[in-house]
Order: sequence, then C-alpha cells, then structure tokens
Amino acid sequence: MKKSKYFFSGALVAVAMAATLAACSKDDHKQDYNPIIDDPKEEKPTEKPTTENGYNELFRPQIHFTPASNWINDPNGMVYANGVYHLFYQYNPQGNDWGNMSWGHATSTDLIHWTELAVALTRDELGAIFSGSCVVDKDNTAGFGANAMVALYTSAGETGDLQGKQQQSIAYSTDGGKNFTRYAGNPVIKNNDDNLRDPKVFWHAESNQWIMALAKGWKMGVEFYSSPDLKSWTHQSTFFVELPGRPSLQWECPDLIQMGKKWVLLVSVNPGGPILGSGTMYFVGNFDGKTFTADALDYPLWLDYGMDNYAGVTWSNMGSRHVMIGWMNNWQYAGNVPCSPWRSAMTLPRELKLIEYDEKPILATTVVGEIDQIADNWQGISSSSPFLTLNANRDAYQMRITLHLDKNSTVTLSNDADEKFAFDVSASARTLTAHRTSVTGKTSFNGTFSIPSMQAPLNTKGTTVTLDLFVDQSSVEIFTENGSMSMTNLVFPKSIYNSLTVTGATYEAKFRRLKSIWN
Repeated sequence: MKKSKYFFSGALVAVAMAATLAACSKDDHKQDYNPIIDDPKEEKPTEKPTTENGYNELFRPQIHFTPASNWINDPNGMVYANGVYHLFYQYNPQGNDWGNMSWGHATSTDLIHWTELAVALTRDELGAIFSGSCVVDKDNTAGFGANAMVALYTSAGETGDLQGKQQQSIAYSTDGGKNFTRYAGNPVIKNNDDNLRDPKVFWHAESNQWIMALAKGWKMGVEFYSSPDLKSWTHQSTFFVELPGRPSLQWECPDLIQMGKKWVLLVSVNPGGPILGSGTMYFVGNFDGKTFTADALDYPLWLDYGMDNYAGVTWSNMGSRHVMIGWMNNWQYAGNVPCSPWRSAMTLPRELKLIEYDEKPILATTVVGEIDQIADNWQGISSSSPFLTLNANRDAYQMRITLHLDKNSTVTLSNDADEKFAFDVSASARTLTAHRTSVTGKTSFNGTFSIPSMQAPLNTKGTTVTLDLFVDQSSVEIFTENGSMSMTNLVFPKSIYNSLTVTGATYEAKFRRLKSIWN
C-alpha cells in the first residue's frame, strides 16, 4: 500500500504517542472508568428523565441531541419506522460516567427535534447492553410478528462465568419500540471473550437473508454472519486490512452500506484516529452476500478529520437514503469533558453519498437538509460588520464562507471573552488546519484535549472553496459545501463565538441563526 495521507505536527506526535501508550495499557478503553456494577439481574427501564434548567446550562448544545442528564456514548439501534426516527444510544441511567450500560431512547419525526423516552433496554443476567442495531422484520422471518422491531445487541458479561464474554442477543417490540421482550434463546451468537461486538444487521435482498457485521475489538477486523430468521446465524467470512503505522487498534461499530454498485464499510477505531484517539475510517469495495472485498485504495480513509466524531452508524429502513449520526466525543478525554448534569452529545445527523475526487471514491458527508426547519434568514457578514446577532446562551448558527484560493487564509471565530477558534486554509496544498488550544476556551480538564494542529484535505478543485460551519455552544462542525471534507471538534468557550475575522484571501460570508431544538 502507499503511504497514508494524514498529517501530524511534530509536537502533536509526542503527545499522540504518549496518549496512545496510555490508552493501550488496558484491555478495553471502556474499563478505564471502572464503574460500580450492582446486582446484574435484569433491571426495569427507568422513567423519562427531566431537566430542571430548561436545557440552557453552560456548554449545553442547542441543536444537538443530549439526554436531560447522565452519560451517553455510541448511537445504536437506529431505525426508521412509521414516520418516526428512533435513536437508541449507550446510556448510564445511574450516573454521569461510563457504566451500567443500557439503551437510552429518543425519537424524532424530522431528525432535528428529539423527544427523550424511558430507557429501552437495561442489563440482565447475560450482562450489560452494549451497542447494536434495530431492523423492521416486515416479513416476520423471526416469528415475532409482521413489522416487529427487532433489536440486536451485544450482551457484555460482567460477573462470574460470564466475565469478559461478549455475546450477541436479540429483543423485539410489537408496539413501535416502546417496550421490548427479550428472546428466550439468547444469546443467538455465543462467544468466550470480549472481542466480538456491535452487531449491525440489514436485509440482503440478492441472497434473501439477513447479514450481520460484527467488530473484533482488539483482535481487529470485521466478521460477517448470515441468517434466515435473525435467530440462527452462520459465519460467512472475515474482513481485515493492514493499516500502516497502526499495529494495534480496537475495531468497533461496523456498518456495511450499499451505495449504487459499490459497498462502503464503516469501522470506528480507537486509539489511532486521524489525529489522536478515536476516529471512524471506511473502506470502499464489493459484497456478494458472504464476503466484503475492499478496492485497492490508500487506507485508512477517514470519515471525519476532527477529534470528535466516533461510533457513527446509519439508520436502517430508509431505502436508498443513508443518514448517520455519531457520538461527539473522544475516548481520550470522554470522561472529563466539563458537562453536567449530562455528559456527551451526538453530532448533527449527516447524509452520506459516494462521490469521486481525482478518480477515487470519497464518502461525502453533509448535514441533513431538515436543518432548514430551524434556520432563520441568511444575514451578511463583512469585515466592517463582523458580529453575529445572537442570544449567547440559547442559540447556534450556520456560517457559510467562500474563500478565494489565490492566497492562504486564516478564519477566526471569537467571542466577547476573546476566546478563539481558528483554522488556516492553504491555497497551494488545498488543506484546512484547525487549532484547538487554550485560547478556544476551557481545556485544562484533560491534558490531551488541547490540539495545536488538525489537518484535513479539502478534496476540492477550482478557484474558491465554500465551507459550511455549524457552531453550537460546545462544538464546531466544518464541511466543504459538497461534503468532500468534514471536521468535528468540541470546544468549551464561556459563550458562543459571535464574531468572524478572515485574513489573507478575499471572501464572502453569511450566517443564519439556528433556533434551539429545546424551545
């Protein structure tokens, strides 16, 4: 393979190596939190959480999903059914740190406004409920009823003979996801260690069967299984590609997606993302119902070049439209981000499309068009009028900047406390380099959070580049207009950035306020 195309500053390499060594010192990054495990027998789902502060606490996202309280990580079980988007997610119903893993549940009719519901699945005698997927069994292949919603998840053993076992289980709902019944024959795929998890399942019409992708954790790779009925599974193949400079990674949260004549396999890895810690890579290739074969490309290919887009997977049952959402955090500092009474958020939902650049495929990501529902009219921004009219604690916004590429530019967002988030655009190298240092806001909660340099290829041609920035109370998501590059980063300023400065090339800029989804 050719040398991988990702970039590090000299100072960052030392930080990354030290952090990676620390992260690899245990068998599983999730164990770093050492949660207190109570009685492992099945718990009853909790009631819908409520927040007393109206979702306006310091750093509370206004356009991204967060639970009212407590810890979340991986999105899972996402399925579209009867006009409703279901978002399940890894959730701790008992606290603001990782532990007691359950499936939280929220629903939406537009991918933007979310209603948090009672916890859907909590741990039972087989263990905690790790990540997985949901499908609509319209033809009743499993025998639970036509159009039953079937959840497939990893049972992560916690005590006794089950300690360290990660096995695959199922549960089903016949009332639209409000209540689930566990299958009496669980686990449907047995396993004796902690390196087989996060089942993503879809119906493969060409072979007339269900297909499951399972990540191999520290053993790396993806296993593929098939089933006629979601209950009996047959191993079909194993996929693995050597990644230069990354000899030891956790492979997690796979998703296999058909896009026209090609197939795309998403895999989240940790540590060893594009910069440091967590990241999501993808492979482009072919799938014949048994085996995924990757095209001969320069891997790894990265879905996002920032620090904070992990474990993303797509909604099932949406036909040819492919919409994903990710966990907006990074295992390097996930347990330390200064958010309370909640911890962590999801990215904005993004539409995936396979495009071509320099005769090579790129998985493009853009924010879903439904974002227009909460957008005000566009307002112009110029050097003589750089300030954005915002409610500092209750607003978010989209900014669109077109930069001319005849010279290098620096784009800086700032606030009244002189906190700044800046990025450079190189006209000759066609790269974007972002800087998340102590000037962006709060960074001292973890030594790896401050990142002096994060570089991404623009993957665009022409004399200009248009960038879309989605800025919330604690995040900045940057996209090229066609999605050929995306970069997602958490930030923790005292108030939202409300001023723009551009130096270097000429530019045009505008913004539109995005109304809070919690109003």
